[in-house]
Amino acid sequence: MAASVAHNIRRVGVVGAGQMGIGIAQVAASVSKLPVVVLDSSAAQLEKQLGFLSSLLAKDVAKGKLTESDAADIRSRITSTTSMSDLSSADIIIEAATENTDLKLNIFKQLDSIAAPGAILASNTSSISITKIAAATKRIESVVGMHFMNPVPVMKLVEVIPGLATSDDTLARTLSLAHAMGKTTAQSKDIPGFIANRLLMPYINEAVFALSEGLGTKEDIDITMKLGMNHPMGPLTLADFIGLDTCLAIMRVLHSQLGDPKYRPSPLLIQYVDAGFYGTRACSAILSLIAES
Repeated sequence: MAASVAHNIRRVGVVGAGQMGIGIAQVAASVSKLPVVVLDSSAAQLEKQLGFLSSLLAKDVAKGKLTESDAADIRSRITSTTSMSDLSSADIIIEAATENTDLKLNIFKQLDSIAAPGAILASNTSSISITKIAAATKRIESVVGMHFMNPVPVMKLVEVIPGLATSDDTLARTLSLAHAMGKTTAQSKDIPGFIANRLLMPYINEAVFALSEGLGTKEDIDITMKLGMNHPMGPLTLADFIGLDTCLAIMRVLHSQLGDPKYRPSPLLIQYVDAGFYGTRACSAILSLIAES
């Protein structure tokens, strides 16, 4: 059984019903066949995202990728709640909230008070120190980074980040769960940005600098990297998909925590976020296109 493969993880909790949280829940329920409880403070958000997931499953049924029974089984494994206490029976709780340090510290403090003894508390953070997050709890050995890529059902990688005090057992169980979810893992030290965003975000930030300096148009910059470097999309399009506010938040973490001026966010990036221009946030659209292909 998938649960035994995942070192006796038999129930998964997910905090946050955004694109990441619902994607994590979908993969846990469909690939590793584990029951999942998704928590969000907004009942409306839960209803919206679970409705979207049901529509994706229906499209897979229509294309013959799933049977009606398969889709029903996947959907039946996912329940939702607005009460954190409903996560108390989970063997691992994966936080997938907004990339905000104070918010995550508060969530982990609350999770620590309700999670079962021995439960793993994992963060999907893409840049914030796991050691710092763990310090908000009284179970620092059971806190780990589990950074999924977006969109979760499509992207194969999970970046796993042990904190300073993460135990070998916690790390082994987390890696095993990721593999049971059909993912390939890469392990990073607990240094701001980890591997993925330590490399990706300065690349995107430099593309925004290039745009602001008139080095090329948005189209010229993107097509150069797409066709010249064989990237699937250009850096500015990718920034739109990720969300400019998320890119800025990560650059600010890199700049403040590493103290190197090379991580200074582009003034144009700051200006766009200040204006409320966050990008397309198109991951849901991407998933819809994939489901229709």
